[in-house]
Amino acid sequence: MPSQLSLVPPTAARRPVPPALVVVAHGSRDPRALSTVRALLDRVRAQRPGLPVHLGHIELNAPLLPDTLAALGDTEAVLVPLLLSRGYHVKQDIPEMAAAARARTRVAAPLGPHPLLVDALQSRLTEAGWGRTPNSTSAVVLAAAGSRDPDAKRDTARTAHLLAARLGVPVLPAYASAATPTVQSAVRTLLARGRRHIALSSYFTAPGRFATECTRSAPWIAASPLGTHPAMAQLLLHRYDEALATSPAARELASA
Repeated sequence: MPSQLSLVPPTAARRPVPPALVVVAHGSRDPRALSTVRALLDRVRAQRPGLPVHLGHIELNAPLLPDTLAALGDTEAVLVPLLLSRGYHVKQDIPEMAAAARARTRVAAPLGPHPLLVDALQSRLTEAGWGRTPNSTSAVVLAAAGSRDPDAKRDTARTAHLLAARLGVPVLPAYASAATPTVQSAVRTLLARGRRHIALSSYFTAPGRFATECTRSAPWIAASPLGTHPAMAQLLLHRYDEALATSPAARELASA
Protein backbone atom coordinates (compact mmCIF):
# COMPACT_ATOMS: atom_id res chain seq x y z
CA MET A 1 0.00 0.00 0.00
CA PRO A 2 1.56 3.37 -0.96
CA SER A 3 2.71 5.55 1.88
CA GLN A 4 0.88 8.76 2.67
CA LEU A 5 3.96 10.72 1.65
CA SER A 6 3.80 9.36 -1.91
CA LEU A 7 0.37 10.94 -2.37
CA VAL A 8 1.85 14.45 -2.19
CA PRO A 9 2.54 15.83 -5.69
CA PRO A 10 6.33 16.23 -6.20
CA THR A 11 5.89 19.80 -7.44
CA ALA A 12 4.05 20.78 -4.24
CA ALA A 13 6.87 19.42 -2.09
CA ARG A 14 9.46 21.44 -4.03
CA ARG A 15 7.53 24.71 -4.30
CA PRO A 16 9.79 27.47 -2.94
CA VAL A 17 8.61 29.96 -0.38
CA PRO A 18 8.03 33.37 -2.01
CA PRO A 19 9.96 36.40 -0.76
CA ALA A 20 8.54 37.66 2.52
CA LEU A 21 6.29 40.68 2.61
CA VAL A 22 7.44 43.05 5.34
CA VAL A 23 4.88 45.77 6.01
CA VAL A 24 6.69 48.83 7.35
CA ALA A 25 4.51 50.92 9.63
CA HIS A 26 5.53 54.23 11.15
CA GLY A 27 4.63 53.42 14.75
CA SER A 28 2.44 55.30 17.20
CA ARG A 29 1.98 55.82 20.91
CA ASP A 30 -1.74 55.28 20.38
CA PRO A 31 -2.44 51.58 21.10
CA ARG A 32 -5.25 51.60 18.53
CA ALA A 33 -2.68 52.05 15.77
CA LEU A 34 -0.81 48.84 16.54
CA SER A 35 -3.99 46.78 16.86
CA THR A 36 -5.27 48.22 13.58
CA VAL A 37 -2.06 47.41 11.72
CA ARG A 38 -2.02 43.86 13.07
CA ALA A 39 -5.62 43.36 11.95
CA LEU A 40 -4.72 44.71 8.51
CA LEU A 41 -1.88 42.18 8.22
CA ASP A 42 -4.35 39.42 9.08
CA ARG A 43 -6.43 40.56 6.09
CA VAL A 44 -3.33 40.39 3.88
CA ARG A 45 -2.58 36.85 5.06
CA ALA A 46 -6.16 35.81 4.38
CA GLN A 47 -5.95 37.18 0.82
CA ARG A 48 -2.60 35.49 0.05
CA PRO A 49 -2.26 32.21 2.02
CA GLY A 50 1.28 30.88 2.01
CA LEU A 51 2.90 34.29 1.75
CA PRO A 52 5.14 35.06 4.75
CA VAL A 53 3.89 38.40 6.12
CA HIS A 54 5.82 40.31 8.76
CA LEU A 55 5.57 43.69 10.49
CA GLY A 56 8.33 46.17 11.21
CA HIS A 57 8.08 49.70 12.64
CA ILE A 58 10.22 52.72 11.93
CA GLU A 59 9.88 53.89 15.54
CA LEU A 60 7.76 53.82 18.71
CA ASN A 61 6.45 50.25 18.44
CA ALA A 62 7.90 46.75 18.47
CA PRO A 63 8.93 45.01 16.41
CA LEU A 64 11.24 47.64 14.96
CA LEU A 65 12.14 47.13 11.33
CA PRO A 66 15.83 46.25 11.97
CA ASP A 67 14.72 43.51 14.39
CA THR A 68 12.24 42.10 11.88
CA LEU A 69 14.89 42.04 9.17
CA ALA A 70 17.45 40.46 11.50
CA ALA A 71 15.02 37.63 12.22
CA LEU A 72 14.73 36.95 8.48
CA GLY A 73 18.45 36.23 8.18
CA ASP A 74 19.67 36.28 4.58
CA THR A 75 16.31 35.43 2.98
CA GLU A 76 14.55 37.58 0.39
CA ALA A 77 12.01 40.19 1.45
CA VAL A 78 9.97 42.98 -0.08
CA LEU A 79 9.47 45.98 2.20
CA VAL A 80 6.16 47.72 1.58
CA PRO A 81 5.79 51.06 3.40
CA LEU A 82 2.44 51.46 5.13
CA LEU A 83 2.80 55.12 4.24
CA LEU A 84 0.64 57.19 1.93
CA SER A 85 3.22 59.32 0.13
CA ARG A 86 6.89 59.82 -0.54
CA GLY A 87 8.93 61.55 2.13
CA TYR A 88 11.93 61.15 4.43
CA HIS A 89 10.88 57.76 5.80
CA VAL A 90 10.41 56.30 2.32
CA LYS A 91 13.49 57.92 0.79
CA GLN A 92 15.94 57.64 3.70
CA ASP A 93 14.92 55.68 6.80
CA ILE A 94 13.56 52.52 5.21
CA PRO A 95 16.30 52.12 2.53
CA GLU A 96 19.02 52.69 5.16
CA MET A 97 17.54 50.07 7.50
CA ALA A 98 17.20 47.67 4.58
CA ALA A 99 20.80 48.23 3.47
CA ALA A 100 22.10 47.46 6.95
CA ALA A 101 20.32 44.10 7.12
CA ARG A 102 21.56 40.68 5.94
CA ALA A 103 18.24 40.00 4.26
CA ARG A 104 18.12 40.51 0.49
CA THR A 105 15.57 43.27 0.27
CA ARG A 106 13.66 45.40 -2.16
CA VAL A 107 11.73 48.50 -1.08
CA ALA A 108 8.34 48.96 -2.72
CA ALA A 109 6.62 52.25 -3.45
CA PRO A 110 4.45 53.87 -0.77
CA LEU A 111 0.74 53.19 -0.98
CA GLY A 112 -0.28 56.49 -2.47
CA PRO A 113 -1.40 57.87 -4.71
CA HIS A 114 -3.51 55.00 -6.07
CA PRO A 115 -7.17 54.45 -7.05
CA LEU A 116 -7.53 51.76 -4.36
CA LEU A 117 -6.93 54.45 -1.75
CA VAL A 118 -9.71 56.49 -3.32
CA ASP A 119 -11.98 53.43 -3.01
CA ALA A 120 -11.21 53.27 0.70
CA LEU A 121 -11.58 57.02 1.25
CA GLN A 122 -14.94 57.09 -0.49
CA SER A 123 -16.14 54.10 1.52
CA ARG A 124 -15.11 55.70 4.82
CA LEU A 125 -16.91 58.92 3.87
CA THR A 126 -20.06 56.99 3.00
CA GLU A 127 -19.92 55.24 6.37
CA ALA A 128 -19.74 58.65 8.05
CA GLY A 129 -22.84 59.94 6.23
CA TRP A 130 -21.55 61.33 2.95
CA GLY A 131 -24.19 61.66 0.25
CA ARG A 132 -26.93 63.20 2.39
CA THR A 133 -26.55 66.68 0.89
CA PRO A 134 -26.42 68.09 -2.67
CA ASN A 135 -23.02 68.22 -4.34
CA SER A 136 -23.51 71.93 -4.95
CA THR A 137 -23.16 72.66 -1.23
CA SER A 138 -20.69 69.91 -0.30
CA ALA A 139 -16.92 69.66 -0.21
CA VAL A 140 -14.19 67.58 1.41
CA VAL A 141 -11.00 68.33 3.29
CA LEU A 142 -8.46 65.55 2.83
CA ALA A 143 -6.58 65.60 6.13
CA ALA A 144 -3.06 64.13 6.00
CA ALA A 145 -0.10 64.02 8.37
CA GLY A 146 2.11 66.40 6.40
CA SER A 147 5.76 66.46 5.40
CA ARG A 148 8.42 68.99 4.44
CA ASP A 149 9.20 66.92 1.36
CA PRO A 150 7.57 68.52 -1.72
CA ASP A 151 7.04 65.07 -3.26
CA ALA A 152 4.85 64.11 -0.30
CA LYS A 153 2.71 67.18 -0.83
CA ARG A 154 2.42 66.42 -4.54
CA ASP A 155 1.34 62.85 -3.77
CA THR A 156 -1.36 64.02 -1.37
CA ALA A 157 -2.56 66.62 -3.87
CA ARG A 158 -2.84 63.88 -6.48
CA THR A 159 -5.00 61.80 -4.15
CA ALA A 160 -7.19 64.85 -3.49
CA HIS A 161 -7.59 65.29 -7.26
CA LEU A 162 -8.58 61.64 -7.71
CA LEU A 163 -11.08 61.83 -4.84
CA ALA A 164 -12.61 65.04 -6.23
CA ALA A 165 -13.10 63.38 -9.60
CA ARG A 166 -14.75 60.43 -7.90
CA LEU A 167 -17.09 62.48 -5.69
CA GLY A 168 -17.80 65.39 -8.03
CA VAL A 169 -17.03 68.01 -5.38
CA PRO A 170 -14.00 70.13 -4.42
CA VAL A 171 -11.44 68.28 -2.29
CA LEU A 172 -8.72 70.34 -0.61
CA PRO A 173 -5.69 68.65 0.97
CA ALA A 174 -4.76 69.84 4.46
CA TYR A 175 -2.11 68.84 6.95
CA ALA A 176 -1.70 68.15 10.64
CA SER A 177 1.95 69.26 10.70
CA ALA A 178 4.98 70.34 8.64
CA ALA A 179 2.93 71.65 5.70
CA THR A 180 0.11 74.03 4.87
CA PRO A 181 -2.79 74.59 4.72
CA THR A 182 -4.07 73.38 8.06
CA VAL A 183 -7.47 71.74 8.29
CA GLN A 184 -8.96 74.92 9.75
CA SER A 185 -7.57 77.01 6.90
CA ALA A 186 -8.89 74.61 4.27
CA VAL A 187 -12.32 74.70 5.91
CA ARG A 188 -12.33 78.51 5.81
CA THR A 189 -11.40 78.46 2.12
CA LEU A 190 -14.28 76.14 1.29
CA LEU A 191 -16.77 78.12 3.37
CA ALA A 192 -15.74 81.26 1.48
CA ARG A 193 -16.61 79.40 -1.73
CA GLY A 194 -20.13 78.76 -0.47
CA ARG A 195 -19.62 75.14 0.55
CA ARG A 196 -21.67 74.66 3.72
CA HIS A 197 -21.38 70.90 4.15
CA ILE A 198 -17.69 70.17 4.54
CA ALA A 199 -16.66 66.60 5.33
CA LEU A 200 -13.28 65.56 6.66
CA SER A 201 -11.65 62.62 4.91
CA SER A 202 -9.08 61.03 7.21
CA TYR A 203 -6.03 60.25 5.10
CA PHE A 204 -4.32 58.22 7.80
CA THR A 205 -3.56 54.51 7.85
CA ALA A 206 -4.68 54.08 11.47
CA PRO A 207 -6.00 56.02 14.47
CA GLY A 208 -3.48 58.23 16.21
CA ARG A 209 -2.75 61.71 17.49
CA PHE A 210 -2.83 63.51 14.15
CA ALA A 211 -6.00 61.77 13.00
CA THR A 212 -7.72 62.63 16.28
CA GLU A 213 -6.64 66.28 16.13
CA CYS A 214 -7.87 66.65 12.56
CA THR A 215 -11.21 65.08 13.42
CA ARG A 216 -11.77 67.68 16.13
CA SER A 217 -11.54 70.39 13.45
CA ALA A 218 -14.22 68.83 11.25
CA PRO A 219 -17.16 71.24 10.83
CA TRP A 220 -19.57 68.50 9.77
CA ILE A 221 -18.93 64.75 9.37
CA ALA A 222 -15.54 63.12 9.82
CA ALA A 223 -14.59 59.81 8.25
CA SER A 224 -12.56 57.16 10.03
CA PRO A 225 -8.94 56.46 9.04
CA LEU A 226 -8.33 53.94 6.26
CA GLY A 227 -7.54 51.20 8.76
CA THR A 228 -8.45 47.65 7.77
CA HIS A 229 -10.52 48.52 4.71
CA PRO A 230 -10.22 45.64 2.20
CA ALA A 231 -8.70 47.97 -0.38
CA MET A 232 -5.75 48.55 1.94
CA ALA A 233 -4.87 44.86 2.00
CA GLN A 234 -5.27 44.71 -1.78
CA LEU A 235 -2.94 47.67 -2.19
CA LEU A 236 -0.24 46.23 0.07
CA LEU A 237 -0.21 43.10 -2.06
CA HIS A 238 -0.25 45.17 -5.25
CA ARG A 239 2.85 47.10 -4.15
CA TYR A 240 4.53 43.80 -3.19
CA ASP A 241 3.78 42.34 -6.63
CA GLU A 242 5.01 45.52 -8.35
CA ALA A 243 8.34 45.31 -6.54
CA LEU A 244 8.74 41.65 -7.44
CA ALA A 245 8.02 42.38 -11.08
CA THR A 246 11.08 44.65 -11.25
CA SER A 247 13.41 41.87 -10.01
CA PRO A 248 14.03 38.99 -12.46
CA ALA A 249 15.40 36.69 -9.75
CA ALA A 250 12.54 37.35 -7.38
CA ARG A 251 10.00 37.05 -10.19
CA GLU A 252 11.40 33.62 -11.14
CA LEU A 253 11.21 32.47 -7.52
CA ALA A 254 7.66 33.73 -7.01
CA SER A 255 6.38 32.01 -10.18
CA ALA A 256 8.21 28.71 -9.73
